[in-house]
Amino acid sequence: VIIGSLTISGILVFFIVPLTIVFFIYLSNILLLIYQRNNELKADPLSDVWNSVRKTIASFWDIYARIWHGYELHGVENLPEGPGILVYYHGAIPIDYLYFLSRLFLWKKRLCLSVADHFVFRLPGLKLLLAVTGVIPGTREECLVALKNGYLVSISPGGVREALFSDESYQLMWGNRKGFAQVALEAKVPIIPMYTQNVREGYRMFKERRFFRQLYESTRLPFTPPYGGLPVKFRTYIGKPIPYDPNITTEELVEKVCKGKFLFSFQTKTAVQALISKHQTIPGNIWKALLERFDKRRK
Repeated sequence: VIIGSLTISGILVFFIVPLTIVFFIYLSNILLLIYQRNNELKADPLSDVWNSVRKTIASFWDIYARIWHGYELHGVENLPEGPGILVYYHGAIPIDYLYFLSRLFLWKKRLCLSVADHFVFRLPGLKLLLAVTGVIPGTREECLVALKNGYLVSISPGGVREALFSDESYQLMWGNRKGFAQVALEAKVPIIPMYTQNVREGYRMFKERRFFRQLYESTRLPFTPPYGGLPVKFRTYIGKPIPYDPNITTEELVEKVCKGKFLFSFQTKTAVQALISKHQTIPGNIWKALLERFDKRRK
């Protein structure tokens, strides 16, 4: 009994924070349903009539972000006034991205539409939350319409694969994905790199991955459970935009985003990898990430 109790307690410690996040996500959806019913709303989920409840939900997540991760957002001035594509590194749990969405809305009253994997839309009980927060399928047509309507659109080219199988080395797992670059060219919008410091120290995946990797590649479903939830320091950095260039090809634009160069602080840097190299200790260190909560000089 004692061994069993200790085992269960250990499991709960590993998974309690991720499960709490899931609980709060569903609680957010319930709040939206109550708001919709009380106000008899049938309006477009992206319309401004939802802004008051969006602000309530964003405020909750922002408070959670401040308390649990001392969350900071840097580089908002790098976001264009009009449409653009945000490209970011995907952590084991994209909670840092949720923090970013919340603070962006509170600071700028601005929605950023989010490209999500197909399995997200099959999760039960989240339909309204996904619609009101602007989560969309990653089709070329959906993205082009969103950009044409003036929205920011965000995408993680590594997606679920990067979430599951990247690690404290913060390796980008983009493969041959370049659809986002093609969309940027067609919409004639800039690409803006983004990265959250210590996101892998906060939440991780188990190291033994061969079976889960084969399972994911055959089903495209994330069976590997994340664990952790340590209150490490989170800082999201938005890099300088890579402007639309009518003379650049899709392949060259992809190269420019993940391997090539762009101007960051007037120096030549690689885009997303440059943000990781600049702001992240590699390999990641949990103790250092925890101590950064007390580092006043970097605020």
